[in-house]
Amino acid sequence: MDRLELDRLTELLRECAGEGEGIGLDGDALDTPFLDLGYDSLALLQVTGIIERDHDLMLDEEALDEAETPRQYLDLVNRALAARTAA
Repeated sequence: MDRLELDRLTELLRECAGEGEGIGLDGDALDTPFLDLGYDSLALLQVTGIIERDHDLMLDEEALDEAETPRQYLDLVNRALAARTAA
């Protein structure tokens, strides 16, 4: 089953936010809002586009708006990936 892991999310955020932007994500940062970590909505939008393209997936825009932390974002993406696999 496909899963988005924290290290891949960190990599994508750094690519999309630009060199030196944002901070690294680790277990302690999972429940910290993206804005507090230095990642804005544009970086998240770009990450979402890459994930949707790479996994041939469409994510719920309303749910994405509510995913304010890395944990919430990972849960949302991984639920969508699991649902797609189960279908």
